[in-house]
Amino acid sequence: MRRAFRTLAAALALSVSPLAPGLSPLAMLAQSARAQGTGAPATLVADTVFIDSEGRLTAAGSVEVFHGSARLTADRLLYDPRTERLRIDGPITLIEAGGTTILLASAADLSTDMTDGILTGARLVLDRQLQIAAAEMSRVSGRYNRATRVRASACEVCAANPVPLWEIRASRVVHDEQARQLYFDNAQFRVAGLPVFWFPLLRMPDPTLERSRGFLAPSVRSTSGLGTGVKLPYFIPIGDSRDLTVTPYLSTSRTRTLELRYRQAFRSGTIEFNGAVSEDDLEDGTRAYLFGTGSFALPDGYRLNFGIETVSDKAYPSDYGLEDKDRLETGVEITRTRRNEYILGRVVNYRSLRDNEDDSTLPTLVGDVTWHRRFAPALIGGEGGLRFQTHSHRRSSDVDSDANGDGVVDGRDVARVSLRADWRRNWVLDNGMILAGLGEATADVYSIAQDPAYDSTVTRLTPAAAVELRWPFMRAGGEGGANWVVEPVALIAWSPESAADDDVPNEDSVLVEFDEGNLFSLDRYPGADAHEAGWRASLGVSVTRQAANGSSLALTLGRVVRPEDLGQFNSSSGLAGATSDWLLATQYAGAEGLTITNRVIFDDGLDLSREELRLNWRTDSYGIGSSYIWLEEDLAEAREVPTSEWTLDADWAITDSWAAQIETRYDFEAARAARAGLGLQYATECVTFDLSLSRRFTSSTSVRPTTDIDLSVVLNGFGSGNRATAARRSCSG
Repeated sequence: MRRAFRTLAAALALSVSPLAPGLSPLAMLAQSARAQGTGAPATLVADTVFIDSEGRLTAAGSVEVFHGSARLTADRLLYDPRTERLRIDGPITLIEAGGTTILLASAADLSTDMTDGILTGARLVLDRQLQIAAAEMSRVSGRYNRATRVRASACEVCAANPVPLWEIRASRVVHDEQARQLYFDNAQFRVAGLPVFWFPLLRMPDPTLERSRGFLAPSVRSTSGLGTGVKLPYFIPIGDSRDLTVTPYLSTSRTRTLELRYRQAFRSGTIEFNGAVSEDDLEDGTRAYLFGTGSFALPDGYRLNFGIETVSDKAYPSDYGLEDKDRLETGVEITRTRRNEYILGRVVNYRSLRDNEDDSTLPTLVGDVTWHRRFAPALIGGEGGLRFQTHSHRRSSDVDSDANGDGVVDGRDVARVSLRADWRRNWVLDNGMILAGLGEATADVYSIAQDPAYDSTVTRLTPAAAVELRWPFMRAGGEGGANWVVEPVALIAWSPESAADDDVPNEDSVLVEFDEGNLFSLDRYPGADAHEAGWRASLGVSVTRQAANGSSLALTLGRVVRPEDLGQFNSSSGLAGATSDWLLATQYAGAEGLTITNRVIFDDGLDLSREELRLNWRTDSYGIGSSYIWLEEDLAEAREVPTSEWTLDADWAITDSWAAQIETRYDFEAARAARAGLGLQYATECVTFDLSLSRRFTSSTSVRPTTDIDLSVVLNGFGSGNRATAARRSCSG
């Protein structure tokens, strides 16, 4: 509002000297505005503009004053140079640049610089959100707007519904434009017209203020483990680049918790830390957690990222509703990504929250260095790649045997250095076939400690080569204008059978996924410890249909055939045996927002080993996401019983104001839900109401089944962080 007054003060500072010959009042107004240092002329438009014999300027009838993007409209304007007062008769509308501040009044008596004065029947709209209506409003010292008999609300008020959902009534309010604060005296908070709270003094930030010390919106949380409590966050800005949020968790006698969040922005990056300290009757002693992240830009395109995750006990995240994680990760990394180059260096420490895992026997300390470069070979053509990589992991246990019976030596430590070169080149034959040659060679040096089953140092060289043939067929403008592409593919690959020898422990390639992404790959192992060996042929076909309405269908069918089985893959992977199972992958993307993805692995007898189905349907008013997964039992992957789970996530915009969400995860093998949740939101231009209910059914020695209920109510219009997300309602009729 201050900027609007200053702008229009310059626009309305009128000269009262006698008219020079040929100089109109409009030209005088422009000269006066320039003299005020505004840099741009003002424009006055009215039905009648004249100066009387005493030098008073009067503009009457549809008065409009423009200066820059600010605009004032009134019925009559009178400027008296002797008193240096400006009298404006309304209805008056003053709109600041961009419409962020709107002032409405029935009449105004202001000084010429508009720093002091009185407005009657005034209504102030801040940032198109908060409305302050007053019987009288005065300007003081060009900084304060003081209003009496005030009603303030961000809710739309209509003639048919004059009572807003909420409002603040006060005997007086002072708006400090410099500090961007609102100070209410004798304030009464009302809901649907009924008084709820009374405050002798109340301070609130105006909607244009992004950071202000004070309380944030509270929330209510009720859990079966901790009872009912209220979270009351208090925000503390520390300069322009730092802030601290302190949140007492005021609950029943079952817990005393203080949550903290610290954020800081630097010229080259940001950091954020979240933590809490608790004492409750669920566990003995003091409980706590600390999560932190940071990211910084370094010279020459590098980037530094770090993360910290630590808890006092395994049950703390589930008891206090933190992120649902079963392993914590703390580490630091430096990366650089360019078009043909990728560099990574990182050190990570892992901590398991699973009851059946012992951190001392897990590779909790991991270090990696990767340099990967793509290039075009000058002599042989095609595309080449060179990758240098180091990896090491350490277990804190000193036991050199499998004392816990999990199939892995408890204290085994491994370090590796690898160098890999790869190459691929395509040729297009006269008949439209695409012939490709592939080659790869990997050299590894391993250092293995605390495992007598392996040599302490192992060196190996693993070459691989393949020939691939593709024959794409296309049909354009088929039935309904659809385009079809059918592409049979055959790849014959070779690696020495010695690559299947167990000369190093396999720790990063235990879980193998057989999918359309690696059906025609040289190596289907995800890591570096294992390499696919022997002769094999990947045979398959892909079919793609692109319809005229924008929908598409893609299908891939294939399998892998070998002259002999080297016993490299687990039975549930679908790759075991001389002939693998069939892989069928289907993807459908509809023009109406429906997406279906299905991947199934089955043998010649149509018995399934893996099945994954995903469905997503998104429209303007609702969205559904659902998935089903089934995996057969496999002791090699620590799965003693089959996995059969179904998940559902759905949201529905019931009206412009009401929305609902639901989520669930059901375990068919256990015949019970693992997790379920329900959310309900009501959001308008003046209030946001969130209610969520969640239930965790799983349990262990450290994790208890819990039911959580969270409730938060935010009054929109105070502070820039409380902007309405729903469509603003409008009065009709």
